[in-house]
Amino acid sequence: MPTETFDCVIVGGGSAGSALANRLSADPGTRVLVLEAGRPDWRFDVFIHMPAALAFPIGSRFYDWRYASEPEPFMHGRRVAHARGRVLGGSSSVNGMIFQRGNPLDFERWAAAPGMATWDFAHCLPYFRRLEDTIAAAADDPWRGHGGPLPLERGPATNPLFQAFFEAVGEAGYALTADVNGYRQEGFARFDRNIRRGRRISAARAYLHPVMGRRNLAVRTGAFVTRILFEGRRAVGVEYRSALGGLRRIRAGEVILAGGSINSPQLLQLSGVGNAAELGALGIPVVADLPGVGENLQDHLEVYVQYRSREAVSMQPALQRWRRPWIGFQWLFLRRGPGATNHFEGGGFARSNDGVAYPNLMFHFLPLAIRYDGSAPPSGHGYQVHVGPMYSDARGTVKIRSTDPTTHPALRFNYLSTEQDRREWPEAIRVARTILNQPAMARFNGGELSPGPSVATDAEILDWVARDAETALHPSCTARMGTDGLAVVDPLTMRVHGTDGLRLADASAFPSVTNANIYAPVMMVAEKAADLIAGNAPLAPDPRPFYRHGAGMPLFEDRDSDPA
Repeated sequence: MPTETFDCVIVGGGSAGSALANRLSADPGTRVLVLEAGRPDWRFDVFIHMPAALAFPIGSRFYDWRYASEPEPFMHGRRVAHARGRVLGGSSSVNGMIFQRGNPLDFERWAAAPGMATWDFAHCLPYFRRLEDTIAAAADDPWRGHGGPLPLERGPATNPLFQAFFEAVGEAGYALTADVNGYRQEGFARFDRNIRRGRRISAARAYLHPVMGRRNLAVRTGAFVTRILFEGRRAVGVEYRSALGGLRRIRAGEVILAGGSINSPQLLQLSGVGNAAELGALGIPVVADLPGVGENLQDHLEVYVQYRSREAVSMQPALQRWRRPWIGFQWLFLRRGPGATNHFEGGGFARSNDGVAYPNLMFHFLPLAIRYDGSAPPSGHGYQVHVGPMYSDARGTVKIRSTDPTTHPALRFNYLSTEQDRREWPEAIRVARTILNQPAMARFNGGELSPGPSVATDAEILDWVARDAETALHPSCTARMGTDGLAVVDPLTMRVHGTDGLRLADASAFPSVTNANIYAPVMMVAEKAADLIAGNAPLAPDPRPFYRHGAGMPLFEDRDSDPA
């Protein structure tokens, strides 16, 4: 079997892998190889690069790993579909293009755990700024970055439904905010999106493609890594299956996992890093007994609260098949029209009750009624909010089923399994209904389509959620940073505990999920990890004050102080 040698091999050419490759290959003396199992993100692939086409790759074997959960016992035994990007750029090439950092207190919670002090918001803010090129913020805005690799624009939200929604927010007693990624997250505003001039800017387009000409950087697609190669406890390379046929080996000074919160723990377990008893039962020789690998799985569940519009102002006509050629023509040649938006142009963050210290609900408002798979109710014009609690205390697992790397691991999320879930879901639906039934929405309000007026009690709401909810596609925390017995990654070096030469930097390293879409914090973690791996001086912390509701309230409940 032929063997090549590199200084670093990055497993995964998705969001984190693209950023790591860019930063680590900036040193011309470091030879970097990126191995991506999926296909290339060809420049003229309309399903990737047209923002409004985001529903098409979901569920397609050409773009999506097409995971599914085990039967969820609190969701009537449903298997919840879980899309993950199978293409260069990873999930950033197929996601909703929403850029949200999360609340500053999310990172204060990270830092509250032993050994995690350098992951507070003061240390993370400079890395958020470094990655951003925010055209909606003033050049001297200390909260936002300019000139970074990732272009961000603010959703226009000019449809009259957006204007009415923001007015309704105020009428319902909730605040507006200037920037959910700025001083105050709590509130409602237009959202940042990784779109520029009508085109999706994935992590691969932002970080990888501009540096593809570097002689010390190689990127290979169709390269499915099957295991990490160890000599004792030291990772010395990887073995991968090439789309061109046959197994190949790479020898490397550093192996860096960036496959995400499903692939990374799967590869660790296949390679002998995980719970020793579980690995032994499958006949896998144990390299490092790390029982936390594949544990602590967290995600966001969401529903669509949909209304019929009495006025013909929604984007619903853009869904009609006969209009698609014209929409495609406008986008291809003018980069404008319905194809140039992801439709997630505004929304916000709110608290479902006065007992929580910072927002536990996220809302995305859309000026049309549609599901993630592209299906729409047969009701003419409509609008909706996506809503769900952001801090479920349910915890799940990612566990391999066999030694075959092509067999998907078992995903157990345990959605709706806790008392907190059963309390916060009815609260979330009632907050959404309160906003959508304010006087500002009256001229458009043609009645609730989903779940409908018949779903009113807590029990009815929970049953509807169990039958109708979908994942918001934010799996995380399955190989978390920390220093306790269930931690997997050293927060100061990104090294996998109990090993040498093996690092991990992706969403699986999160200690706990943030209260928003996770693409932005994934990129921040990758940016900071690149400095830690390269041995660069970290960016100086910026301890500027941020908005805190209810001074003196406990920031974290007891469950958050338990890293398990």
